[in-house]
Amino acid sequence: MDALVSKIKEVLYAVLPITVIVLILHFTLTPLDFSAIIRFIIGAVLIIIGLSIFLIGVDTGITPIGQKMGASIAKSNKIWIVLIAGLLLGFFISIAEPDLHILAGQVDSVTSGLISKTSLVVVVSLGIGLLIATGLFRIVFNIPLYKLLLVLYGIIFVLALFTSPEFLAISFDASGATTGALTVPFILALALGVSLLKKDSKASEKDSFGLVAVASTGAIIFVMIMNIISKTDKMTGSLDEVENASKTIIGPFIHELPIISQEIVVALLPIIVLFLIFQIVSFKMSRRAVRKIMMGLLFTFIGLVLFLVGVNAGFMEVGSAIGHSIASLDNKAYVMIVAFVLGLVTILAEPAVHVLTHQIEDVTSGYVKKSVVLVTLSLGVGMAVFLSILRVLIQDLQLWHYLLPGYIIAIGMTFIVPKLFVGIAFDSGGVASGPMTATFILAFVQGAAEAVEGANVLIDGFGMIAMVAMTPLIALQILGLVFKLKSKKGGLEGNVDVG
Repeated sequence: MDALVSKIKEVLYAVLPITVIVLILHFTLTPLDFSAIIRFIIGAVLIIIGLSIFLIGVDTGITPIGQKMGASIAKSNKIWIVLIAGLLLGFFISIAEPDLHILAGQVDSVTSGLISKTSLVVVVSLGIGLLIATGLFRIVFNIPLYKLLLVLYGIIFVLALFTSPEFLAISFDASGATTGALTVPFILALALGVSLLKKDSKASEKDSFGLVAVASTGAIIFVMIMNIISKTDKMTGSLDEVENASKTIIGPFIHELPIISQEIVVALLPIIVLFLIFQIVSFKMSRRAVRKIMMGLLFTFIGLVLFLVGVNAGFMEVGSAIGHSIASLDNKAYVMIVAFVLGLVTILAEPAVHVLTHQIEDVTSGYVKKSVVLVTLSLGVGMAVFLSILRVLIQDLQLWHYLLPGYIIAIGMTFIVPKLFVGIAFDSGGVASGPMTATFILAFVQGAAEAVEGANVLIDGFGMIAMVAMTPLIALQILGLVFKLKSKKGGLEGNVDVG
């Protein structure tokens, strides 16, 4: 009970700012329909309760499974087991990720089915599975993270030359969306389980981060290849949600509940089956321990369902309505300021961010404080949403104008930043773009793109998740440099390898 109260307090601080901002906007710049604002408040309550229950479920269910599976895979000392297990686990966990289903559904809707939801989910999941296998191979064979990232982003830059602007945005968005509320805790735990078997504690500490970063490149590479093979380009899209807003209060919640429940069952079923197979073959845990993990999975299910129902039925519509209304105003400074503030506070409501920041604090024995990482992430994401709105307003500004210099800076910094922070930064990029970003902020930017004359919802509306995934890479590596200078100045090595 104490754990639930503690989580509710933590989540309350996270969700309240965005709720207050929306209410202020409702009473000032963008008056919303009464039923929409009531649904938004109900959604906020569901998000607070759901996110609290979900975080308890992750602590007692998802994280222990991931760590034990990681340790079992590494203990085998057979590279083919590491690769096959990584591929299968990555594929099944990604295909089940709710955030990926949200994004794929939006792409399907905006392109009128030209890019089907199923094809996008399968292609992205194949990429994630293959790159998780590669990431585990890196940990086992001590390949430096920055060298692998250099190769992967080199491949991405080459593929980007042959990718259409529409697919460039979708591929980077898919990378951010696939590392969400369910995938991240599992991948982080898997990496920790494999890396803890190392005798060198410094190497173990560094290698427990970075797998999310490696995995998320798989989504970008595979969606780009999908575009090059299928030659699907010159697409246009439009947003229907702004005009076709629901007028009933409870209707959308009743509509979303069975759909989301089914998606989360599909999400958790492969993990439960894999856990039971591992339990029989390898884990051989006590009945009590198995019961505790199954209870954690039940909490994960309940929490995710409540959270996603709240987001989809209460938050998303309000996001696109606010984006559309503010972008329609003559003074475009309003939409830029609101974009930055929304980015600043939305990151606090991301479930996976709390999982990652807790792990950072634990792994570094409190040397890298959770609050410091959160503030850095907030500033990075605020800037990402601001730059995304700027792209909607300025027609000649394209996504690659941001991504190319951004990733060159991020990759360049990996050579001078403490290696622990390289892993933390690249993991944070994937983690920052979770369900709140994939729904509320994406809807806000798409609403703005629909309102601005000359903007294309498909090209300008997408790509925001890509920006949210990129800016933390630079922000947290800057934080790493600050820690490096601080530890040298104080003559302290601390718990962080500052070399």
